[in-house]
Amino acid sequence: MGVFDKLFGGGKKVSKETMETRGDHMPDLKIPVDEKFTIYFKKNGGKFIYCENEVEISDALKNIISENNWQNHLFHTLDDRLENRFSSKKIKFTQDRKQSDILFTTCEHLIAHDGSILVCSNQIQGKKLNELPSNLIVYATTSQLVDSISEALKVIKEKYKNNIPDNITTLKHFESTAENKNDFLSYGSASKNVYLLLLEDY
Repeated sequence: MGVFDKLFGGGKKVSKETMETRGDHMPDLKIPVDEKFTIYFKKNGGKFIYCENEVEISDALKNIISENNWQNHLFHTLDDRLENRFSSKKIKFTQDRKQSDILFTTCEHLIAHDGSILVCSNQIQGKKLNELPSNLIVYATTSQLVDSISEALKVIKEKYKNNIPDNITTLKHFESTAENKNDFLSYGSASKNVYLLLLEDY
């Protein structure tokens, strides 16, 4: 079984033609959350890399760095856990935004309904989306996949109890297209070059 068969659960597939001929406001097809997220994330302009283990995560990072000639670039991160986890992979980190145009971050959830990435002050502190670097590498796990924003907010409320983080927002429309240029939900956000490293953790 290939990695995408594993990711998509091996269930009934939805044809590309069916997805392309449905309007944006049509009800969602009854497809698995992981497959739905992948379809919409790619439609938003994101680059999706599914990894089964930490070795594949490391290989994917090396390929991203090589593809973009980032060997001598500093990676901006606001998450000490990422810095501790990946500093041995010959990645140099900085917490000074002015020194880097690459943000390496985690997220709270991956929203299948629209292929967006939900972040909050835990990942971006008090920054607005247009203040983030133009290149983003997001490290996430399959257990962070949820169907909707309301489901994600419910999990956040349960997880953080009385200490709910602020600046909760979604990263969406990574590339400006004819379909999304007038979407008021993405107003004020700049186009981003987004890579998603998705680690299987089920």
